Amino acid sequence: MSGTYKALGINLKSAPLGESDRLLTILTEEFGLIRAVAPGSRKHKSSLGGRSSLFVVNHLLVAKGKNLDKITQAESQESYPGLSHDLGKLTAGQYLAELALMQAMDDHPQPELFCLLREHLSRLEKMPTAVTLPCLVHATYHLLALAGLPPQVQTCCVTQQPIMPNFADPSWRVGFSTLAGGTFLLSALDRLKAEHLVPKAAAQSGQSLGTPKGFSSSPKLARASDLYVEIGAIELDILQQLAQPDLIQSWLVSDSSKVPIVSRIWLSLERILRQYAQYHYDRPIRSATLIDACFADALPVCDP
Repeated sequence: MSGTYKALGINLKSAPLGESDRLLTILTEEFGLIRAVAPGSRKHKSSLGGRSSLFVVNHLLVAKGKNLDKITQAESQESYPGLSHDLGKLTAGQYLAELALMQAMDDHPQPELFCLLREHLSRLEKMPTAVTLPCLVHATYHLLALAGLPPQVQTCCVTQQPIMPNFADPSWRVGFSTLAGGTFLLSALDRLKAEHLVPKAAAQSGQSLGTPKGFSSSPKLARASDLYVEIGAIELDILQQLAQPDLIQSWLVSDSSKVPIVSRIWLSLERILRQYAQYHYDRPIRSATLIDACFADALPVCDP
C-alpha cells in the first residue's frame, strides 16, 4: 500500500491519542488488520466521532503515513446499536472482537473473517437477549473453525471412535481435553494421561482452579489436573451441533422453550471453548471476566 488507499473495515479497538484523536484497530476486508488515526474524532462535532465508535463498519479512505496511517474520509455502512443497549450483548461483542484480533493478520486480505464476524455481530444484536450466551458460544466455535482450530467433538481424540451422547443415563460422561484437542471417552483416560502429561507440566504453577471452576485462569494449562473436564450428554450434543450455521435460529423457530437459555450448560460450554481458545492462542480473553459477571446468575438447565 502506498499513498492513499480505500478499504471496508470494522472498528474493533479504540484508544485515545493526543488531545483529540483516536487510534483505531480496524479489521478490513482487503488488508486484514490496519491501525489508523482518526484525527479530531474525540471532538464534540467531529464528523469522524460516531464513525470511530466500536463495531462501526466504514468505507474508508486512508492516507499511508510513515509511522501511522490516517483516516481522511469515512462513510458508515453498518453499525450495531443494539449491542450498546444491552451489557451482556456488548460484552459478548467485545469477546468476539478479541477472538477476531487474535487470528487477524496485518497486510493480508481476510474476507472470510471479516464477513463471519459481521454475521455473528448482527445475529447477536438481533436475537433475543435471553440467547446472548448461546449466540456467543456458537460464534466462538465458528471463529475457531475458521482459524483451523475447531475442537474434535464427533469422535474420541484418543481412540478416534465415534462418540454418541447417551441421554438414557443421567450419570453418563465424556471428557473434554484442551491439550488433546477435544472430546474423549473416559475409558481412554489412562492413555490420554500417558500421551499428554509430561513432568514439567505437573511441576509448573500450583495456581488454584477457582475461576472458572475446573479451569486454570492462565492461557496455558498449568497443572496435571487441568488436563480435562467431564461433560454430560447435553453438553456433548450441543458441541456436536455447533458447526451448523443457523443452529440458534433453527431452535428458536422450532420451539424456543427447548433452547437451554442462559443456563449453566451454556456457561460450561463457553468456559470450555474459552480455555481452548486461550490455550491455542496463548492469550487471555479479557472480556471473559465481564461475561462471568453478566451471566453469574444463570438459570437452571433445560434440555434442548
